[in-house]
Amino acid sequence: MSVESSKESKTPQPEGISHAWRALKHRNFRLFFGGQSISLIGTWMTRIATSWLVYQLTKSPLMLGTVGFAGQIPSFLFAPLAGVVVDRMDRRKVLLWTQALAMLQSLLLAALTLTHRINVTEILLLSVMQGMINAFDMPARQSFMIRMVEDRADLQNAIAINSSMVNAARLIGPSLAGILIAATNEGWCFLVDGISYIAVIASLLMMRVRHEELQAHGATMTQQLRQGWEYVTHSVPIRNILLLFAVLSLMGWPFMVLMPIFAAEVLKGGAHTQGFLMGAVGVGALASALVLVVRKSVRGLTKIIPIGACVFGAGLIAFGFSHSLWLSLPIMLVTGFGMMQGITSSNTILQTLVDEKMRGRVMSYYTMAFVGMAPFGSLFAGALARVVGAQNTVIVSGIACISGGIWFFTRLPRIRKEIRPIYERLGIIPIRQPALVEEAAEN
Repeated sequence: MSVESSKESKTPQPEGISHAWRALKHRNFRLFFGGQSISLIGTWMTRIATSWLVYQLTKSPLMLGTVGFAGQIPSFLFAPLAGVVVDRMDRRKVLLWTQALAMLQSLLLAALTLTHRINVTEILLLSVMQGMINAFDMPARQSFMIRMVEDRADLQNAIAINSSMVNAARLIGPSLAGILIAATNEGWCFLVDGISYIAVIASLLMMRVRHEELQAHGATMTQQLRQGWEYVTHSVPIRNILLLFAVLSLMGWPFMVLMPIFAAEVLKGGAHTQGFLMGAVGVGALASALVLVVRKSVRGLTKIIPIGACVFGAGLIAFGFSHSLWLSLPIMLVTGFGMMQGITSSNTILQTLVDEKMRGRVMSYYTMAFVGMAPFGSLFAGALARVVGAQNTVIVSGIACISGGIWFFTRLPRIRKEIRPIYERLGIIPIRQPALVEEAAEN
């Protein structure tokens, strides 16, 4: 990344609490925020409805894990290729295609469910379809963020606001899904989700973005795949962040696929109980994202990543021991808080560090670590829960997350050493005097 292209804007930051929402002054980001806020509520309704429908059809924790695996494994398989595609194509066009296809997938799921023709095989196939769409959508969405926020100084705020939006939807969507499933059936959740995609497609079409000047690529796609891999593996901060999140995705996040078991068998409730639990996770995650929204800089975020992992792990262990809904709800709140602290902090750091021409490929590996490892975790969690029970499975998951956080703590000195020159070049932190002396000597 060249110094000229990477320097942060020196636009004065708003004073007071208003700086927390500064990214919304950008018209394109406001459109994105509005469209996604509607669409993500539908997305979370579909997630809850899908897991509850599978459980109602099969009563099998293993099948819950299998459906989770089917929906997420395409991100592991196709994300690196998707990153190359994103770096070679207009990112808004990629997003328009992924959103249109996702709408079709939800409407198909709704039609099959409302006509009472749905079976587990069809859920698996449609989950694979959604997973393939997500493999391209996530890196395109993350890479497009910087084009919606013209002032690079507002990028960190935009990422935090985006996380707040996701978690507000995480709070609202499951609650609505629980109510709608109890009143009707899962098919109406899928239909609402399908219709909700109209909002985000409209917001993308309404954006005024400069024509994206795509770089001429002398390299083949295979060569670009290799370049992306080398860039990620040779960067100490990027490599270690992705490794930690691969562990968390493998061992920690699959607890969500076991939620129907906790709701129905451990806590003796129904779909509304699952909605309350997921809503509690959403409250904690939303509170976490809002804490990060008020930050004015990325400085200090590296230490939040392992702290978040440890809080997340501790919450999972406590949840595994709980038999009371009223105890489980605050535990899930803490779990969601720790989870989102790590996710948002890592995303912000990666977006800050990455070279623009590698952005799509780096964010594809983020997708691979964040979503792509989860299918293996879902399958593992479903199989382990069948042997030792859902509660013991979640306890093991929590121990693994805490271990990952402790490992990352040991890597912080080297990570900070590698990050400092980049932050200095971007103007995020002042240049150390020795660095100035060396620069003068070189010139």
